[in-house]
Amino acid sequence: MGTRPEAIKLAEVVRRLGAAGLLVHTGQHYDAAMWSDVTAQLGFGAEPLALGVGGSSRGQQLGAAVAALDTTFARHRPSAVVVQGDTTAALAGALAANAADLPLVHVEAGLRSFDRRMPEEHNRVLIDHLADLCCAPTPTAVANLRAEGVADERILLTGNTVVESVQQLLPAPEERERIVTGLGLPRRFLLLTLHRPENTDDPRVLRQVLAELGEVAAEGLPVVFPVHPRTLARLRAAGLGELLDAFTTIAPQPPAQFLALQAAARLVVSDSGGVQEEVSVLKKRLVVVRRSTERPEVVGTFATLVPAGVRLAAAVRSALAEDPAALAALPSPYGDGSASRVVVESIVKLVAPR
Repeated sequence: MGTRPEAIKLAEVVRRLGAAGLLVHTGQHYDAAMWSDVTAQLGFGAEPLALGVGGSSRGQQLGAAVAALDTTFARHRPSAVVVQGDTTAALAGALAANAADLPLVHVEAGLRSFDRRMPEEHNRVLIDHLADLCCAPTPTAVANLRAEGVADERILLTGNTVVESVQQLLPAPEERERIVTGLGLPRRFLLLTLHRPENTDDPRVLRQVLAELGEVAAEGLPVVFPVHPRTLARLRAAGLGELLDAFTTIAPQPPAQFLALQAAARLVVSDSGGVQEEVSVLKKRLVVVRRSTERPEVVGTFATLVPAGVRLAAAVRSALAEDPAALAALPSPYGDGSASRVVVESIVKLVAPR
């Protein structure tokens, strides 16, 4: 794994594998708030094998990670390689496993945005077609894999490991209140996260997104913004730092604290994939600031998809006008919290003959 979301979603898989698993961190996320603070809270125990390939371009990271993993797999010959999601780290793991003739398990397989402008879309497709076992979180993901010709014997419907991650990490109500109070936040607020290239790499788009949400903040609803290191760097490089004055900015939070903020928020606005899943477990309303999503299961129920632009503030106001209690009875499309157990059992079956 290489990023904070992978760590969160594979935490229970790591725990269930125990001493049978070797955790390798490529270094894609290396800031303490995005990695070491996260894994410490997840209780990973022993330090992972660190490759340290972060801090460079996507192509450089991919090449360096594949080469480092090739060496790692030669030294620690695994029975199988497990990757999660659609990151550069996941693609590197898949390519290195294929080069070393090792079975590959892809957790969270079959997600598709059908938007080739997203680098992650290419990663997802490549990993799925290399994988010996595609652990698909939903029937929609299964259908996507079948439509691309992936054989049924390589597909397993597992649910999404995010469900048990949320269930295990979410603090009790009293602790959530202490977290919000301890951060000096008001009782009623909107929670914002923003980090994807489509929203941050073009200064005009970044300005538009923050200007629209600044309008909402000016109307009396505080916007709490844990600023991702990547987004902060883009703001500073573009000379847009003053736009943050409209928001209550805080540092990125460890997983449990961030879930507490989501649970307490009146509304969540984000371009994160994981947040789209988490709100379905927390029963919260979300406005997704993106052109497309690989998680259509939550659109129209828990989430509204709105690209960056002048419609964003109106979409937020519309979501705020809805009754949040209406979501309480809606089931999450991502399963019942047994995904990690099913994934680990499938890994055992895959490697047993070996």
